[in-house]
Amino acid sequence: MNSIGEDCNELKKQYDACFNSWFSERFLKGHTDESACAPIFRVYQDCVKRAMREQKIELREIDTEYTTNSEYEKTGSSSGKQQSKS
Repeated sequence: MNSIGEDCNELKKQYDACFNSWFSERFLKGHTDESACAPIFRVYQDCVKRAMREQKIELREIDTEYTTNSEYEKTGSSSGKQQSKS
């Protein structure tokens, strides 16, 4: 499935590949630290937000910053949210 923005398709492929690798090679073996994919997720998330603005799609939820579990645990923030895959 393509991303909402054509410019984001390559980033989506990179994130999907990272996520799938992490899931099969790490998570299923009990290693839950998903920080390896966090940088590409943030770049992809920014691209999707930009594409939504360009297409005049306004979802207030998209402005929420999502973090990975490891980022949440490091900050100890009670307002951190789980990463969602777009």
